[in-house]
Amino acid sequence: MNTLVVAPVLVPLATLVLGVWVRARPGWSAALSVLGAVALTAVGVRLVALAAGGTVLVAQMGGWPAPFGITLAVDRLSAAMVAVTGIIGLATVLQGLGRGGDFHLLVHGLLAGVSGAFVTADVFNLYVWFEVLLMASFALMALGGGRRRLAGALNYMVLNLLAAFVFLLAAGLLYGTTGTLNLAELALLFRQGQAPGSATVAVALLLFGFAAKAALFPVFGWLPASYHVPWPAVSALFAGLLTKVGVYALIRVVTLLWPEPGPVHHVLLWIACATMLVGVLGAAAQNEVRRVLSFHIVSQVGYMVLGLAVGTPLAIAGAVFYVIHHILVKANLFFVGGLAARLAGSERLPAMGGLYERAPALALLFAVPALSLAGMPPLSGFWAKLFLVKATLDQGLWWAAAAALLTGLFTLLSMAKIWNEAFLKPQPGEGVEFGSPPSLPGGSAAGTGASAPAESRPLGALPVWGPMAALALLTLLIGLGAGPVLDYAAAAAQQLAEPWAYFQAVVPGAGR
Repeated sequence: MNTLVVAPVLVPLATLVLGVWVRARPGWSAALSVLGAVALTAVGVRLVALAAGGTVLVAQMGGWPAPFGITLAVDRLSAAMVAVTGIIGLATVLQGLGRGGDFHLLVHGLLAGVSGAFVTADVFNLYVWFEVLLMASFALMALGGGRRRLAGALNYMVLNLLAAFVFLLAAGLLYGTTGTLNLAELALLFRQGQAPGSATVAVALLLFGFAAKAALFPVFGWLPASYHVPWPAVSALFAGLLTKVGVYALIRVVTLLWPEPGPVHHVLLWIACATMLVGVLGAAAQNEVRRVLSFHIVSQVGYMVLGLAVGTPLAIAGAVFYVIHHILVKANLFFVGGLAARLAGSERLPAMGGLYERAPALALLFAVPALSLAGMPPLSGFWAKLFLVKATLDQGLWWAAAAALLTGLFTLLSMAKIWNEAFLKPQPGEGVEFGSPPSLPGGSAAGTGASAPAESRPLGALPVWGPMAALALLTLLIGLGAGPVLDYAAAAAQQLAEPWAYFQAVVPGAGR
């Protein structure tokens, strides 16, 4: 068994278990949390290095061969997802060093669920990891209490539980009709035309569950109703990772089961365009920083699914590139937005202002991910959008390309609105002095949503600024050095289009 394949799950689970033992010692708990996140990042980077050559790493748990046992598999796509999961996990635990031990335990529980979803090779265990991350995310959202947070957690939970129920129903139906839940075996059945019609219905239900998790139109309402209420570090973790689990599952299943464009791709194309436009228009109507950013998660997911729907090698490569870019950029925007709200004493844009003069470094740290999200050259978002638009136009889908470009324009306008309201316009009232946290009774958990969460750490602390600066630097590096990242994304897309090495690794002896 290749222990490195198990490590993306084992590392956060071990950190969680050890964290329970040292929970009563805050210093030890925080140090262990950082060490666990660093280890997960190192594992992800090592997996990327190994997978870059085209090798598919597989671990058959307990020595049971597929499809009888639990199979974990890592290819180029899953390795990249584990690596960026570690990066965002590390940034989150650094931002949360002032929080209690429960925060760190739940973060690593969520990282285990996310990483497990990225490396599993069968449908049922994908469901199991979905449930793990769902439980951890629900607890993280409600952490700290307060009526508003609990209401947001309820909004989050209802549709996600419905999606999980549909997912489990689909898995049972799929197993009953095909006799397997192994992704490689299912792919071979569908590609060889041996899957019964009821199996197609089961997979359609699976795709609904994934679409809900990814916040695609029309099942996206839970996200903007909930992502603005938890602690900013939690919001950033959610924004970076959770919807990408749904996107990853869609990419994995659709490319395995339907290698050629067909009805599924046509449906996804319309859904992607609707998601982009509805999300960006919803953002334009908001007046709170994290509400604006939450709606933009919805619109940006539309770009990723657009690449999957177009289905050409360039389009899939663009989707993979976009996922990596968006995880880094969106998490960073939530980190920056949380700190901006803390400085201003409010998350409401009309009550913010003057931050450019008071915190010019924060203005720069906002500008980098904001412009990248809008697709301005030479940042990473520009290249991601360029590849997707070119792939769309190559297929004659000018209306889909127009929707993508229009969404990018409105995204730029939304980022300009935040810039103008929070940074450029004069500060309303006296506000708070940079370097000392505002005193806000109850924070956003108990208040009306207009006030920023109260913090105890100095605003000049390295764990506050370090993760934001590092993520901004990564965004710049990916933009300025897009070639290697695009090459990797193109290789990952090629591996998805020609998955025979994946089939042979997961189910030895599988033929063409």
